[in-house]
Amino acid sequence: MIRALIVDDESKNIRILHGLLQTYCPQVHVVGQANGFHKALELIESSHPDLLFLDIEMPYGNAFDLLEKIMPVKFEIIFVTAFNDYALKAFRYSALDYLLKPVNIDELKAAVAKAEQKLDQKNVNLQLNNFINNFKKAELQKIALPLLDGLLFVPVPEITYLHAKGSYTDVHLHNGEIHTTARTIKDYEDMLSQDTFCRVHHAYLINVNHIKKYSRGRGGLIEMEDGAIIEVSVRRKDEFLARFGL
Repeated sequence: MIRALIVDDESKNIRILHGLLQTYCPQVHVVGQANGFHKALELIESSHPDLLFLDIEMPYGNAFDLLEKIMPVKFEIIFVTAFNDYALKAFRYSALDYLLKPVNIDELKAAVAKAEQKLDQKNVNLQLNNFINNFKKAELQKIALPLLDGLLFVPVPEITYLHAKGSYTDVHLHNGEIHTTARTIKDYEDMLSQDTFCRVHHAYLINVNHIKKYSRGRGGLIEMEDGAIIEVSVRRKDEFLARFGL
């Protein structure tokens, strides 16, 4: 259910729009109505709507005065206006939705559907942000390396780089140990944090915390703390340097 407010300086227009929404947009629940600037401000702050139907002109201030008071807004807005074609260009160029008075039913349904889609996308983004934040908090501290005789658990910060060898991967550790595992380097790239590990070549995934030096070249060369020299592919050079603001 979409919680909506209607703001218009004429009570007749509010009644008409409210009736159209009840008949043709049952997913919209009108939680409040206002016919002036101050009442609209109070309602917005108290009811936290999902959608605002907003007339441009109203007593004691227009729609833009109202929006400046409450920016940044956390709801969708559909302007309801009698503006002429010239003024409507401002809405089109700003990708803002609007309805012309008298309100056309098909245009009303389309505008509400578009607002509903945007609200759904915002919910998905919120869910994704929560997931990413929670996932980062639970970031891997150790990783299990599948060996011939079982699993070897190593601290992720101890991994200096990984070297692809077909469907196998050599995992190089800070203490000099090298472990050949039956996983592809892509498996490790998906598993390890992109904040720490960077794919600099189709055959190399490195821990950026163990880089000692970068030498410029067509792609360039990286010297790791353990002395290993790793080639940076031309295709991945810009992405690698961008991590360091270069």
